[in-house]
Amino acid sequence: MTGRRIRLGAWAVLAVVIVAVLMGVFAMMGFQEETPQGGTPPSSRPAPTEPGAAPPPAPGAAPAECPAGTGVSTAAELTAALAAAGPGAVIRLADGVYVGNFRATGAGTASQPITLCGGPGAVLDGGSTEDGYVLHLDQASYWTVQGFTVRNGQKGIMADQTTFSLFQGLTVENTGDEAIHLRRFSSDNKVTGNTIRGAGLRKPKFGEGIYIGTAESNWCDVSACEPDKSDRNEIRGNTVSDTTAESIDIKEGTSDGLLLENIFDGSGITEADSWVDVKGRGWRIEGNTGRNSPQDGFQTHEIIDGWGTENVFRRNVAEVNGPGLGYSLKPARDNVVDCSNTASQAEQGLSNIPCTS
Repeated sequence: MTGRRIRLGAWAVLAVVIVAVLMGVFAMMGFQEETPQGGTPPSSRPAPTEPGAAPPPAPGAAPAECPAGTGVSTAAELTAALAAAGPGAVIRLADGVYVGNFRATGAGTASQPITLCGGPGAVLDGGSTEDGYVLHLDQASYWTVQGFTVRNGQKGIMADQTTFSLFQGLTVENTGDEAIHLRRFSSDNKVTGNTIRGAGLRKPKFGEGIYIGTAESNWCDVSACEPDKSDRNEIRGNTVSDTTAESIDIKEGTSDGLLLENIFDGSGITEADSWVDVKGRGWRIEGNTGRNSPQDGFQTHEIIDGWGTENVFRRNVAEVNGPGLGYSLKPARDNVVDCSNTASQAEQGLSNIPCTS
């Protein structure tokens, strides 16, 4: 028995030696992927970006999972669930097409918001780009609207007197006029991580991606002849393309909002001359990336005295590919273009005012 154990041990040693030799041969032949010291294996490194390639997705927060709640699968069930929604209600959309114009009026609370959610395969379809709001939040508060698709209305999502609500991870496409509109004193809302495309199919001059507030010419119709103070709204991480008017239109009367980390492609613009038009006051416009504009990248305008002022532009990237400026502030009064902004392929340069460090 002792001699047999010795012979088996010798065979084991020989097997280990053979395996080690083979591994060395494979490594020399390139079968083993090298990991740089302290680095990342090549297979897990991000692929290089090709010149002229589409920009990466905007860094909006990914929508949370749809929580447990009331499941709906027809337009009639959705209409009933929206009418009955109260604090803490959750309406879950099954995949499918819900044809109609839907209205939500309930009020949640900070600790018990109302949630309307679904996946991209759940589609609210207005049926026509000629009239109607596909989804209308009217005097609503503390809503979370996330994840599903909205299409084929005159307007995609309209919020009137809506506060402390979140619109996140939605796809809004093929609308007659603007895709998302916060209006009539809709304040303290967040519009984050949405994909917006194909606005302006009915009237191109009204085809904005995201529209905040109301033009002064419409104040008597919308806000009792007073400025539409749709204030402190945050527009972050959205991707906006194929709109016929501005990607973002911020109207006079709105104040103290945030426009952060969005991505714009102005290739489809025919009835505007910039991605972003700021007529409000005290907005921070930071970390956005734009490409392809008919004229300028970012603009301010003073439609009414004191508005279109005190706005700050910082860390934006403007690949204009057009005849104008990266940042056109007219008049320039009390607006700031930080030197961290960049502009390329803008025939008139960075800005009409000196940048500020």
